Amino acid sequence: MNIKITGSGSYIPTEIVSNKDFAEHVFLNDDGTPFPHPNDIIAEKFLEITGIRERRYVTNDLNTSDIAYLAAKKAIEDANIDPETLDYIILAHNFGNVRKGAIQADLVPNLAARVKFDLRIKNPKCVAYDMLFGCPGWIEGVIQAQAFIKSGMAKKCLVIGAETLSRVVDLHDRDSMIYSDGAGATVIESTNETGGILAHETATFTYDEIYYLFFGNSFNKTLNPDVRYIKMHGRKIYEFALSNVPKAMKECLDKSGININEVKKILIHQANEKMDEAIVQRFYKLYNQEPPEGIMPMSIHKLGNSSVATVPTLYDSLVKEEIENQNLNKGDVILFASVGAGMNVNAIVYKM
Repeated sequence: MNIKITGSGSYIPTEIVSNKDFAEHVFLNDDGTPFPHPNDIIAEKFLEITGIRERRYVTNDLNTSDIAYLAAKKAIEDANIDPETLDYIILAHNFGNVRKGAIQADLVPNLAARVKFDLRIKNPKCVAYDMLFGCPGWIEGVIQAQAFIKSGMAKKCLVIGAETLSRVVDLHDRDSMIYSDGAGATVIESTNETGGILAHETATFTYDEIYYLFFGNSFNKTLNPDVRYIKMHGRKIYEFALSNVPKAMKECLDKSGININEVKKILIHQANEKMDEAIVQRFYKLYNQEPPEGIMPMSIHKLGNSSVATVPTLYDSLVKEEIENQNLNKGDVILFASVGAGMNVNAIVYKM
């Protein structure tokens, strides 16, 4: 028995927001003082570091559970399964449903249950729960789905990563330019086909690192202090990721028994182009090698950082041949990896 992704689907929001759209924003320092550089310089440096030219936001009528459902529906159709046969629905997100203009997240009922409702699944044995694990949530959901299937508790699982970060950003913080919205879903099944999940690795670092990503007040001190926004210590995250993600990737690959030269693609969380390039570079240095050209497909340039959605939407776009000069073929070995709030890191070695 092998455990494989048998179907995938995405929802890419329709609202395109380019770096130029931030030209009129009033960016501030964390103490509320004016930022010293004009916005065109900020945008130029931002593009140089992150690689992000534009990002996608949901329309006002959609919430995280809505786009999770839309991605899930496509994945189920792609896998050609009856949704009533699903044993688990695992939905990774971080902030729940945050309606446009609201100051509270809505998490009751949980978002996975809402997706099950929207899919009109009657089977009460289909268990729906949410995964709060930072940006690595979708990968961790796949790891849990594998565990359920290996233990005999399940045969089919639906794992979704969905987020609407546009609803929780502080528009006076330059870091708000990184974030975006999106949803990706996959059906995970036991199958007689060759390949599938070969190994996985997960770690949580909290001793010194717990608040590298957190909820905090707006940099605009005149705004309601009871409203919180996503905040991060970018330099600390960068250094943490470079120290810990390559190690997790190596431990996972070594555990799988696969030679590094057999790895065809690395699908890493689309957080920051320079950071991702540095992670892959350092990973290959652990094997005294240089990364092959084209090893790391990227979607961040047009889609931004949609947290848990970046890896499953990237995977879906590759299998649907939607990224220029990039593809996945049967038998290819790929390495999934992510880092995010918690601080959590994880990786999966997977054979197509």
